[in-house]
Amino acid sequence: MYKSGEKGENTKCQTKNKELIFMIIDRIALIISIIGGLNWGSIGLFRFDIVAWIFGGQDAAAARVVYTLVALASIWCISLLFRPREETDTVAEHTTR
Repeated sequence: MYKSGEKGENTKCQTKNKELIFMIIDRIALIISIIGGLNWGSIGLFRFDIVAWIFGGQDAAAARVVYTLVALASIWCISLLFRPREETDTVAEHTTR
């Protein structure tokens, strides 16, 4: 069914796609977590909830969706702490010199 070498190339391509998807999800989760952190900072410093102000109160459906997305993004970011880190070319070059 597969030609010689085609199966290995297909697996490599799937792995690259999976890594790309995880990288995109990681960045989105970090951005949403930063937005949530800034909102909590404004609550702590100024007693002003930016999300509630934008969406019409804490009980508004849109505000609750944003709060839920921030919570889910934060949970996803926990996984970043436990993933193995790969060395970049610059770090590898620096340490081998």
